[in-house]
Amino acid sequence: MSQSRQWLARLAGTLFAVAITLPLNGNANPPVAVEGLMPNSAVLSIDGERKLLRVGQSFKGVTLVGADAANAILEIEGQTITLGLSQRIGTKYAAPSATVVTITRNRHYQYQTLVQVNGRTVLALVDTGANVVAMSRAHADALGVDYRLGEPSQVQTASGVAPANVVNLRSVNVGGIQVENVRATVIEGNYPSDVLLGMSFLQHVTLNEKDGVLTMSSER
Repeated sequence: MSQSRQWLARLAGTLFAVAITLPLNGNANPPVAVEGLMPNSAVLSIDGERKLLRVGQSFKGVTLVGADAANAILEIEGQTITLGLSQRIGTKYAAPSATVVTITRNRHYQYQTLVQVNGRTVLALVDTGANVVAMSRAHADALGVDYRLGEPSQVQTASGVAPANVVNLRSVNVGGIQVENVRATVIEGNYPSDVLLGMSFLQHVTLNEKDGVLTMSSER
């Protein structure tokens, strides 16, 4: 067995599998399973073939939009689906009346998930204590957010008062739940270390937490 195959076998043996079955390329319900999750990549079993995909890569009609240690975002037949390690989707897939995203709590008892801000992907921390989506200027630069056009402001951080700019994000998307024209604060310096998914987005969804899993849902 080659070194790459041995690595895949070991990885598959240490991570739980998340199985879904969807209609792909006109075939009758071929199986799709997430066998391993890593930052920016995932090991998928698609119609019986194991494939390591990195973010942006596709195989047999399945595109990996994003991935971290807890969730994978897949685009299949025009549908964007976020899968946590505990999530299952039935064998006869149909678009649900509500979009549901599950997020598994990490070892620091935080809920982190991949978020698309103005079409660009970043890892964000769900923070119901934050009034708005918040990010550092480094995050804003990486996401193409022009904070210089925003309204000047100030915020209180652990290091004291810091200059900030209030902006409106064109869109924020979490696993297919998209909200447009989202208010956000861009803060000078290195705070916050993670993008904070605050209430300017979260007020548009329903949140439920149970047994270390946060469920985020939004009616279509």
